Amino acid sequence: MKDDIFPRATALAWLWVSALVIALDQFTKWFITNQLDLYEVFPLGPMLELTRLHNTGAAFSLLAHAGGWQRWFFVILAGAISVAISWWLYTLPARGHPWLSIGLALILGGAIGNAIDRLAHGFVIDFLHFHWQQWYYPAFNVADIAITTGAIMLVIDALWHTQRTKADST
Repeated sequence: MKDDIFPRATALAWLWVSALVIALDQFTKWFITNQLDLYEVFPLGPMLELTRLHNTGAAFSLLAHAGGWQRWFFVILAGAISVAISWWLYTLPARGHPWLSIGLALILGGAIGNAIDRLAHGFVIDFLHFHWQQWYYPAFNVADIAITTGAIMLVIDALWHTQRTKADST
């Protein structure tokens, strides 16, 4: 009877992490857009600067000069990934998989954050720009940090799960 009223708790409880990533990502992009002109540089130290850039491509500007179709491709891809991750979170129990759940929530928030940019502007606003002397790492944003951190967490969880499974079978 109790189960009919209260469905099982799922890892969708971690969606607050996604919402936090989206809010922080959009706030920082709004701030940068209102403080810096396109290509304007604001040094933060010897190896880091804020530089407002517009990326029409994906990571490392992949497909940036593809003619415009990539905007919709990446929006559709982000939508498909968001649906798949949401379903995955729905199928996971609320407890027992924190690394996996948080990693998925970070990726989801990052994907939505960058998709919002693509829908609103046709490009993603990047602004964190690391460099060493004349070598510059591609600029990125909060959504990119969340996606990368989430992916690392998924790898760690997969390795950890493999080790637990091996230990349980011996």
